[in-house]
Amino acid sequence: MSLPALALVRPAHAERIPLDEISRYFNSFTTAEGEFTQINPDGTLSTGRIYIRRPGRVRFEYDPPEDSLVMAGGGQVAIFDGRSNQGPSQYPLSQTPLNLILERNVDFSNRRMVVGHIDDGTTTTVIAQDPENPQYGSIRLVFSANPTELRQWVIRDDTGAETTVILGNMQFGGRLSATLFNITAEVDKRNR
Repeated sequence: MSLPALALVRPAHAERIPLDEISRYFNSFTTAEGEFTQINPDGTLSTGRIYIRRPGRVRFEYDPPEDSLVMAGGGQVAIFDGRSNQGPSQYPLSQTPLNLILERNVDFSNRRMVVGHIDDGTTTTVIAQDPENPQYGSIRLVFSANPTELRQWVIRDDTGAETTVILGNMQFGGRLSATLFNITAEVDKRNR
């Protein structure tokens, strides 16, 4: 086989996506929604829909039989456990790795938050954490190129447990109601 023919059978090698391009990707949209598959720390799978409204808001609606919901709004993250009759567990968004991608102006190149930036020839991975508070955990973001798209992320929490979220069929630029991200309204709705 000649060298030109051999070149045709090799998979395309993608270059590592620069940090400023990854920042541009996040800053290019205000709203997004799509499907997700989540691999939980115990190996179980969950599916559902994700809604993002930057800055600072995200909602994970889990498919039945789960009645769980994770949402961020008003600077807080609320975790609603469908099996509990208690209110949601809440944490400051600033104390979670999701805060790094929900900021008003994401800038991976001008902050010390990036602790890893690698590629495997197909995808580019960025590992980020809050430089002042590494104990809050980290987020590992996996991107494909041409065009730049976020494909999945892995959150490592303060205990070292990892949760993987794989994104699918993402749509950008739609209208998302503010009530999707209103924790107080969700509490009231669940208490009815």
